Amino acid sequence: MKCKDIEESPETRVERIQFEVEPSIEEREQEDETQVPEESGSDEVTVPDYQLARDRERRVIHPPNRFGYADLICYTLNAAEEVQDSEPKNFREASESIDGKFWLEAMNEEMLSLEKNHTWELVLLPKNKRVVGSKWVFKKKDGIPGVEAPMYKARLVAKGFTQLEGIDYNEIFSPVVKHCSIRVLMAIVNQYDLELEQMDVKTAFLHGELEETIYMQQPEGFVEDNSKVCLLKKSLYGLKQSLRQWYRRFDEFLLKVGFVRSNYDSCVYMMKRNEKVILYLLLYVDDILMASSDKHEIQKLKEKLNGEFEMKDLGNAKRILGMDILRDQSKGELFLSQHDYLKKVVERYRMSDSKVVNTPLGHHSKLSIKQCPQSEDERKKMESTPYASGVGSIMYGMVCSRPDLSNAISVVSRFMANPGPVHWQALKWVLRYLNGSLKGGLRYKRIDPRRDALEGYVDADYAGNVDTRKSLSGFVFTLFGTAVTWKANQQSVVALSTTQAEYIALVEGVKEVIWLKGMIGEMGIGQGFVKIHCDSQCAIHLANHQVYHERTKHIDIWLHVVRDMIETKEIIVEKVASEENPADMFTKSLPRSRFKHCLDLINFEE
Repeated sequence: MKCKDIEESPETRVERIQFEVEPSIEEREQEDETQVPEESGSDEVTVPDYQLARDRERRVIHPPNRFGYADLICYTLNAAEEVQDSEPKNFREASESIDGKFWLEAMNEEMLSLEKNHTWELVLLPKNKRVVGSKWVFKKKDGIPGVEAPMYKARLVAKGFTQLEGIDYNEIFSPVVKHCSIRVLMAIVNQYDLELEQMDVKTAFLHGELEETIYMQQPEGFVEDNSKVCLLKKSLYGLKQSLRQWYRRFDEFLLKVGFVRSNYDSCVYMMKRNEKVILYLLLYVDDILMASSDKHEIQKLKEKLNGEFEMKDLGNAKRILGMDILRDQSKGELFLSQHDYLKKVVERYRMSDSKVVNTPLGHHSKLSIKQCPQSEDERKKMESTPYASGVGSIMYGMVCSRPDLSNAISVVSRFMANPGPVHWQALKWVLRYLNGSLKGGLRYKRIDPRRDALEGYVDADYAGNVDTRKSLSGFVFTLFGTAVTWKANQQSVVALSTTQAEYIALVEGVKEVIWLKGMIGEMGIGQGFVKIHCDSQCAIHLANHQVYHERTKHIDIWLHVVRDMIETKEIIVEKVASEENPADMFTKSLPRSRFKHCLDLINFEE
């Protein structure tokens, strides 16, 4: 050990002696073996035992910074769950908690449901067979004000992460109703003054029939014979194929009783009589929305469902997927709000007392990837910042009922992989805006039936991304005057002109028209053509006229699908002033007063 130097600390005036530790003999020998010897006069050179496939340095694989729209929806659902209050994590915590009596009652109720449904039978485990684990999941549900009281819910789930593909499961995909479809139904219900009711399926996944042979451990706290395991006869929560099996069972039943499945959303069903829709049904896992002009038709459907499944009648629809449904039939209005959820988000990030702002994102916010942490120390400082969960929590509000948040979320979500202090300040700005607009939501009003039911608005922000210089597209479509679908996303190519950027945004709107027009057509709303409003005269001219111009020859041919739609009279592209274009809010940060068709306020009774 050698003394390297002596350093005096200016703060404590204490001398610190630094020592350099010499490597041991074994370490020196090992180091010599790994070094490549220098060239010498000898022809024999010792080459180390190095193999490229084994010893090469592996590259670090980073997660992609860009997510697809469907991936973001899944992420928002997970982030939204984190906002809710915490519950017991396991059987022991539940039994020892102050609410242990209520959790035990919930577990007993769950076991009775499983026994009643003949979910499994106890058998001896055959040789060379795998066993899937099981666990208890606990949830305290808020209930629906005036309809359902808060309740304690215990669910026995299988540990599906231990399943092996090809042995314990095969196909697992299952659809759920799109949020857009829910808003379309709300617009139809309000416009035609339909009855809207809701039901919940008790232990929905237990109704599915398993196609594979699966053995599961007995539930903790309810073990009857330690030498036996559960041979599952029905699907169970937690299994990878449970949702798919439940959907197939429910789908088969509805088709058998006379419903027709939509070709545009597999979880939207309609019952028709004389080519007229008399009953709508939307399914989101175990939540069911039903709408009809005849309450007797809804009652008959409820009786059929009760005869096939164990159901809970929730009466008039009050809440779906965290969205409160507030309705005033005398005024012909229906309001969708997430006031309670968004208030929890603001409180969770301690922004309840923050100074409110009038725009979702500050005009001074020019976020760039250059503002991301560059060193390891800077990254460690940001590790404790809940940036990703904050973006996801707010994003769920944007997906459901707050289109005014689209532009801000589109910008801040680009930096979730490596956010910096500037990005965190921008996210807090969004929370400040949210704190001042908690009562915002979508208000559906009845309009003159002679007006066009479906209209669209598109806009673009040219080269809005300061890093890649890619433009931002935004569109919003209204049904009976209120927004039902919207999107703000970065364009996949770099536009070489404002005309091209606006034209690409127009194409995105046309693609949405194809789906949306077919959807409402199946639901009984026929419309000859759809008007799409654009504030770019150049893009409108390019769409309406098949002209060749030196400055537009770079625009790819696939974008000219707009011309085909115009020729077949399926759409009409019209000019709209920028200040009257509600899609402007999806490409720029604008005050609430500019959110036409997309945001309204309602006074909640405290």
